[in-house]
Amino acid sequence: MSAVQVAIKTEIAVIGAGQAGLSSAYHLRQRGLQPGRGFVVLDQNPVPGGAWQHRWPSLTLSTVNRIHDLPGLGFAEAVPDAGDSVEAAVAVPRYFAEYERRFALPVYRPVTVKVVCERAGRFRIETDRETFSARGLINATGTWESPFIPDYPGRTLFRGRQLHTHDYRTAEAFRGQHVLIVGGGISAIQLLDEISQVTRTSWVTRTPPRWRQGPFDQEAGRAAVRRVEERVRAGLPPNSVVSVTGLPVNERVEAMRARGVLVRQPMFSEITETGVRWADGRTLAVDVILWCTGFRSSLDHLAPLLLREPGGGITMTGRLATEVAKDPRVHLVGYGPSASTIGANRAGAAAASELMATLGLTRGDVAAGR
Repeated sequence: MSAVQVAIKTEIAVIGAGQAGLSSAYHLRQRGLQPGRGFVVLDQNPVPGGAWQHRWPSLTLSTVNRIHDLPGLGFAEAVPDAGDSVEAAVAVPRYFAEYERRFALPVYRPVTVKVVCERAGRFRIETDRETFSARGLINATGTWESPFIPDYPGRTLFRGRQLHTHDYRTAEAFRGQHVLIVGGGISAIQLLDEISQVTRTSWVTRTPPRWRQGPFDQEAGRAAVRRVEERVRAGLPPNSVVSVTGLPVNERVEAMRARGVLVRQPMFSEITETGVRWADGRTLAVDVILWCTGFRSSLDHLAPLLLREPGGGITMTGRLATEVAKDPRVHLVGYGPSASTIGANRAGAAAASELMATLGLTRGDVAAGR
């Protein structure tokens, strides 16, 4: 008979070491929690960088939307020699690594959380290595590990290649092939631009793209966040960011229009062995289907906690909608309105303070080791 594994005890476990997880960890540290006994951060990646380390090589600091500074340490200060041509998959991991070092954040890696369940009033966190026991939980697992591909009729019949944004590396891999790009988000536009410069492309979206003229100012940003927040507070699944903000029209988009690339077609009704077919019978033969259809929140490991509503969403509460209404000992950072990098920073602070209050952890208790 195998021995029962003894769980490593801590007050708060943070799952994920991307922007949201590191921000949460920083604020827990600032509020007096000590590494180890006070809190731990569990990261499945072998090195710092979160999902950024897996992005495609052409996504550089000049093409990425924006990398927001983590609290307490600016990107430029941590990585002063990172120019616009540097790959985001290189620069951001350097930033995160320096951030973890600077603030002595207790990140355990690589460790993959398999399941979280409740036992004797605490959370039992089972991983592929150790088992942890925590009184509170901040989940910051993001979406990168949960690419979404809609199940259209005939998808398994297609004899060509299918892949998701998650799998994309370079446009050169498609040279000489006809690539069908599916999706109306920012990533779809970026990859359509790159691939169309080396080979033939077609573009389909479920709904007509919403183009946004002019700058996306603070008021527009706040309005977008409010709309997403309203959904999660009502227990509805969060919408995609682009459905709220629209697609920005920049020089690259104008150049694509001039090249005749932005010819959007409506969504097909089925997939055939050699391509796709529309409801009116029209067909299109393609070699590759690239699904730029977004991601879903990576929350399967929390399933035993029964946090979801019948419709699939999770009802959120708290100052910035990070607290799970069904169990205030659980905070989701990087979910809903905090899915953006700037939103994750603010949400990390709210989650840390609210969760410590729920658990009765005050600065005095922490300092005394209680």
